[in-house]
Amino acid sequence: MKDYYEILGVPRNASQEEIKKAYRKLVRQYHPDLNKNNPEAEKKFKEINEAYEVLSDPEKRAKYDKYGHVGGDFRPPPGGGFDFDFGGFDFGFDPFEDIFERFFGGGFRRKTEDLGPKRGADLEMPLEITLEEAFRGGEKEISVPRWRVCSSCGGTGSAPGTSPRTCPYCHGTGRIEERRSSIFGEFISVRTCPHCGGKGTVIDKPCPACNGSGRVREWRKIFVNIPRGVDTGTRLRIPGEGELGERGGPPGDLFLIINVKPHPLFERRGRDLYYKLKLSFPELALGTVVEVPTIDGDSVELKVPPGTQVGEVFRIAKRGMPNLDGRGRGSMFVEVSLEVPSKLTERQKDLLREFAKESGIKVNEGLSFFQRFKKGFG
Repeated sequence: MKDYYEILGVPRNASQEEIKKAYRKLVRQYHPDLNKNNPEAEKKFKEINEAYEVLSDPEKRAKYDKYGHVGGDFRPPPGGGFDFDFGGFDFGFDPFEDIFERFFGGGFRRKTEDLGPKRGADLEMPLEITLEEAFRGGEKEISVPRWRVCSSCGGTGSAPGTSPRTCPYCHGTGRIEERRSSIFGEFISVRTCPHCGGKGTVIDKPCPACNGSGRVREWRKIFVNIPRGVDTGTRLRIPGEGELGERGGPPGDLFLIINVKPHPLFERRGRDLYYKLKLSFPELALGTVVEVPTIDGDSVELKVPPGTQVGEVFRIAKRGMPNLDGRGRGSMFVEVSLEVPSKLTERQKDLLREFAKESGIKVNEGLSFFQRFKKGFG
């Protein structure tokens, strides 16, 4: 017997939100499109969906918690509940379940799978964008893997020129009704037809294009709107772009998880941007005016006062990222660093030595003891 809680990695008292969060995390990890040619991942993905289908439904979950399964034989929970002995009678059905459903669940009939229109599953996939795209926003073309109706059979699942026929077992109803007599009276049990799977029709010659499923997998190009100011972790919902619905049901939704790529010039911290400005020693000592690039694509003039120290930060207002609500922008912060030349002419070296001497700075230029001794007696 499968432990659905163990499959999703949640405790038995987990809330619906915790179950949903665990399901989304596992779907991203084991989705077949992200684990191609990995049968174990596909098997795990099916188990995850099976567990979520039960635990996300309060009624199915209650039944699972009580019996250890959703359908089948009655198994009372250990340590309590009812303790009746039927003396070895085999009713071929669950007597307590039928009794409870008669008095508390709406009559003699058992509940069965809903065979009406079913909404398609939601899709979730990552979307990587640049910092410029996050700043500007706007439309972006992406490719989404999802099922579509097979164009060869029109979704019937039958080979071209053939049609599905009415199931001879359920006569097209998709349900099998069974009557049983017991010491409690006559009971009617309704279950999904095992021959046609509840569809009401059977396919004698499957469509070769879709193997009888009536749908095929494809990468579909769509345009999505990226709001200005999105950041890594932002979750965008695209209505109606998820998986196709079943039996005429509406499609699910597409959820895009934004990941903003690192930028070569700017570091993003929330709605603020940070830029490292490299200046030479003369510029720091004497002061200067420089042009600083911005995320807007232009540049702004920054005045660096004389005596600026390495590590000082200047703020340029309203040059950061826009707020998601469209109100205002963050700031850009410019941090000053020292750019030291790797090569100097002899003239430049002499000038620096003279500056150091006048400033009372003793500079050891890396000469060996013998070189300094020779220079001292030169």
